[in-house]
Amino acid sequence: MSAVRPYIPRPGEAVRRAPQFPNTRKRQLLIWWREIDRVLLVLILLLMAIGSVAVAASSPASARRLSGSAKALPDLYFFWLHLRFQLLGLAVLFATSMVPREWVRRGGILLAAAMFLALCLVPIVGSEVNGARRWINLGMSFQPSEFLKPAFAVLCAWILSWRVRDPELPVIGISAGLLVVIVALLMMQPNLGEAILFVGMWFILAMLAGLPLQRIAIMVGAGSVGMALAYLFYDNARHRIDSFMGGGTAYDQVDLAARTLQAGGWTGTGLWLGTQKMRLPEAHTDYIFSVIGEEFGLLICGLIVVLYLAIVLRVVVRLLGEDNLFIILSASGLTALFGGQAFINIMVNLQLFPSKGTTLPLISYGGSSTIAQCFAVGLLLAITRRNPYLEREKFDLRTALEKEAGQ
Repeated sequence: MSAVRPYIPRPGEAVRRAPQFPNTRKRQLLIWWREIDRVLLVLILLLMAIGSVAVAASSPASARRLSGSAKALPDLYFFWLHLRFQLLGLAVLFATSMVPREWVRRGGILLAAAMFLALCLVPIVGSEVNGARRWINLGMSFQPSEFLKPAFAVLCAWILSWRVRDPELPVIGISAGLLVVIVALLMMQPNLGEAILFVGMWFILAMLAGLPLQRIAIMVGAGSVGMALAYLFYDNARHRIDSFMGGGTAYDQVDLAARTLQAGGWTGTGLWLGTQKMRLPEAHTDYIFSVIGEEFGLLICGLIVVLYLAIVLRVVVRLLGEDNLFIILSASGLTALFGGQAFINIMVNLQLFPSKGTTLPLISYGGSSTIAQCFAVGLLLAITRRNPYLEREKFDLRTALEKEAGQ
């Protein structure tokens, strides 16, 4: 049997070339751009742009409060730091939004386990700031609960989605047990605001997963009893509630925030022309909404509220055609955390809610918190990606359970 001779082109004959396929990375980017919710992405980027301007407005107040005789911070100290964290956060956001859905589930579970372990270590090796021990310093200080929030939303969604395969699995009890441990660790820091966010997110997911009305009533009653016990035996909660119910004074943080918010009227005093903000503690984080109200006016504050509502409604509309329970629950959990944190922060600045120490998502200054929020919305963008040419049937839990039972 003769060997096959290699092909040698004749003189003047064109060389045969293998067919050229499009660049893999470029193809992945095209697929990502086609599947991503571009409206949701624009809303998120718009909030981050507003956050940059808001931090620039509030930075002088915080920089001067933290300056001393030994060291004077420049007025835009926190603004330049915020830009760096935002650039890093944007990289995290876009990288996370390109992750396939299967990796979102696996990565969320692994991250939840790692951050839960870090949360357990906070009381032992955590650093204390303003009377609260919430941070771990590993070269850069970070708050484990910030990264645990989106990871726990994915983990809860995965556990509760087991119900489709086996309705008899105690998914509510398993997820509730994890929640109780996390809330207990948060209360030790103390971090009441984050604990409320975790409970609220879990409650929404449990209802979406088909929690019976009787259990809902029992849990509402248990929550009321828990708040009463927290007031009686948890000093942090009692002091905040007493301060809120007793009415503010001219030196209370929440009262100062409300006065600052109203000082600019409808149109504001103008950038760097506000004076009330100079008395605010944490003007660049917890009370940045009040700084926006003073320097840019109540109309811009209203626009920010509309943007948060638009993001929440956009996700809800996006999920109407979804047919996967895990996707519905995980996207709902991430949206509940995002919208719930914004709601609490705005209500505190309006003097309608006790102070909780929560930041305004994507607007407040933050290091690890900014990166964690960008990671969370990146997960949300990844989960809500959809092939525009693929039609889906609306998901119905009862139909899915009946189908599983029939098989």
